[in-house]
Amino acid sequence: MLAASLAIAVPLAIAPVYAAMTVMVGGAPMYPSKTIVENAVHSKDHTTLVAAVKAAGLVDTLSGPGPFTVFAPTNEAFAALPKGTVETLLKPENKDKLTAILTYHVVSARMTAADIARKVDAMGGKLMLKTVQGEDLTVERSGKSRLIVTDAKGDAARITIPDVLQSNGVIHVVDKVLIPG
Repeated sequence: MLAASLAIAVPLAIAPVYAAMTVMVGGAPMYPSKTIVENAVHSKDHTTLVAAVKAAGLVDTLSGPGPFTVFAPTNEAFAALPKGTVETLLKPENKDKLTAILTYHVVSARMTAADIARKVDAMGGKLMLKTVQGEDLTVERSGKSRLIVTDAKGDAARITIPDVLQSNGVIHVVDKVLIPG
């Protein structure tokens, strides 16, 4: 009887903690126990990103142990690119360029928004993050709590949904596609 009670009580006791860590993105729960790819495929707001990750051959990498911080552009962010850009990038002959753009959104570390904000403050208001692609992204604060990520071309993306925790890192949803220099 005690074992049965514990079997029910323990999951119920931790359910609120687990639920608090699960963030909804694109109408789907993002489970901290799953990888970046396992979660991203369920977000209605990231179908273009998922298609691009598949076309670039990055599924295995982003399913690996990481840790990764991914600045994940939404479908709207991709749609805001000049007409035909996404279709062109998804062609097999443009795989290297697509891979460069996608890996420019990835940092080889697990960095929450609080981690990034602390580093921004420690660096005097501007943090340079080395991406997997090799170039830097610049992160600054906008106001008290909002973080802005700027690419090599000077275009700025807002982090619209921070701290989507994954088993192999963290996703920060952004409203623009970041382009390397």
